[in-house]
Amino acid sequence: MLVFKTKKELLDHISILPKTNELGLVPTMGALHTGHVSLVQKAVNENQTVVVSIFVNPTQFDNKEDLAKYPHTFDADLELLSSVSEDILVFSPSADEVYDKKIKAKKYDFEGLDTVMEGAFRDDHFNGVGTIVEALLLLVKPNRAYFGEKDFQQLQIIRKLVKQQQIPVEIVGCPIVREPHGLAMSSRNERLSPELRQKGAFIYDTLLTAKEKFGMKSANYVIDWVKGQFKEQEKLELEYIEIADVETLSPITTKKENIKYRAFIAVYADGVRLIDNIAL
Repeated sequence: MLVFKTKKELLDHISILPKTNELGLVPTMGALHTGHVSLVQKAVNENQTVVVSIFVNPTQFDNKEDLAKYPHTFDADLELLSSVSEDILVFSPSADEVYDKKIKAKKYDFEGLDTVMEGAFRDDHFNGVGTIVEALLLLVKPNRAYFGEKDFQQLQIIRKLVKQQQIPVEIVGCPIVREPHGLAMSSRNERLSPELRQKGAFIYDTLLTAKEKFGMKSANYVIDWVKGQFKEQEKLELEYIEIADVETLSPITTKKENIKYRAFIAVYADGVRLIDNIAL
């Protein structure tokens, strides 16, 4: 496995690869888990060469404390990646290397996709995400880039980004990977106590029941029901629950035929912020 710390080193290696090689990119912030492995495995299955970036992007954190607490497990990450393939190319640059010593996010117009849900609670988050994803796509020039559906809003924004910037890449969304009790896999889960990790399963259980109710009840009824469930929970604080059109991400109150919907949720578990979603 080769590890590159600079853009030049990575580009020099990519330049000597056969021109017929299809290239896959899996952008990550490290602290890798089984969910990341599923993305990397899919990329390895579908491309001759795979680049995995490990970079904790400072411009997408609106909370400096959250950035400081983000786990760094580089050696363990490399070991996990090697279990998938020894041929993976790892790009692990510094912030100054990525941003040319000007660590600042670009401004985008995502046509409202970024103003709801996560965007309403995390200032400039998606400008930071867009900045690093665009930079990686333009650097690596992959045929395909892989993202998990746990961050479904982010996935839709990245699809919008590549369309707006006319970047020739296929954005591949991959299903949410869950822990045995249902909690969506996340690097943040490492900050949870075993008790809270188990308790976090309540989030997915609630989404499953909400999906059942959505087939019979109105969107407002389901939202109010979910809010009521969390009022009875200790150590789990609901930040938001929304039901939205998967294309526009606009919250809905009235269901319409031939429109696909998803329920989106954010919950604090003893100060650790967890997100999840489910197709309805």
